[in-house]
Amino acid sequence: MAQVTLKGNTFNTSGSLPAVGSDIPAFTLVKPDLSEINKADIAGQKAVFNIFPSIDTPTCAASVRAFNAKASQTKGAKVLCVSQDLPFAAARFCAAEGLQDVIPASAFRNPEFGKTFGVTLVDGPLKGLLSRSVIVVDANGVVLHTQLVPEISDEPDYEAALKAL
Repeated sequence: MAQVTLKGNTFNTSGSLPAVGSDIPAFTLVKPDLSEINKADIAGQKAVFNIFPSIDTPTCAASVRAFNAKASQTKGAKVLCVSQDLPFAAARFCAAEGLQDVIPASAFRNPEFGKTFGVTLVDGPLKGLLSRSVIVVDANGVVLHTQLVPEISDEPDYEAALKAL
């Protein structure tokens, strides 16, 4: 179990992020068209998992915008923007913002994603949502970089994630 803060108040997550050097765990997420994306779908490609509580908050929206801008400059990498939001909310946001270089991915159908990846908040006002974190994997699905953002209202370290790619 790891800890994060929200405006200075400490809360717990369901575990720890996958270890650097380990294989990314199996996962299944839902895209805006309600099709699923899983580990096999990203095999052979580098990927960034931009994980956050909800697209409908300013910091989460900023992270999706930032990774969209940076992803367009990184060839051969996918960016999955993962939350518990319904796929429709993420699709609406990306369409309104003109964001085409990220893949909105919802864990609403598979809450085990958050538990497996150690990012489900288990207490506090955001209990049940995903904590802000970033995981970068190589084309073989090996974890290259992780960040559990200590303060949920802060943005992730984009440069560290991109450097890991």
